[in-house]
Amino acid sequence: MSPADLTAKLEELHAAAFGWALSCCGWDRAAAEDVLQATYLKLLDGRARFDGRSTFRTFVFGVIARTAREARRRAALRRWLPLAALLLGPEAVDGRPDAAAALVRADETARLVRALGRLSERQRQVLHLVFYEDLTIAEAAAVAGVSVGTARTHYERGKAALRTLLGEERE
Repeated sequence: MSPADLTAKLEELHAAAFGWALSCCGWDRAAAEDVLQATYLKLLDGRARFDGRSTFRTFVFGVIARTAREARRRAALRRWLPLAALLLGPEAVDGRPDAAAALVRADETARLVRALGRLSERQRQVLHLVFYEDLTIAEAAAVAGVSVGTARTHYERGKAALRTLLGEERE
């Protein structure tokens, strides 16, 4: 789709897109404007690309919903950072992580990466989409090109396998 076509389609959808952004942002107009602007930037700079698997309207609404979730996560993180600094101690206030905590985190991350590497590709894919991309199982199924039931099976089996693998490695 050319940039001119994309711009024209976005202009046609703007009122409906803004209404959806308002809904996704709890009717906070300023947050909805920010989310919609970020969505348009993703669409215009190519970070979000329409591939024709749904209607353009559905695609844009999905990008808006994901962008709103990202904005809520960032806002929550900003609210909790001051409390985290108090709980973690003075070394966290200056922005530098505690060396011992960083080593533990690095070890836990390495264990998780090893365990993920032992899962099937489809299980890794579904778990990644659900946990790291914040998609629902249905959305992950659409992205992976499988049925919702298949995605749910890979999700549940992947979680169970991870629990087992991480438990084995801890022993």
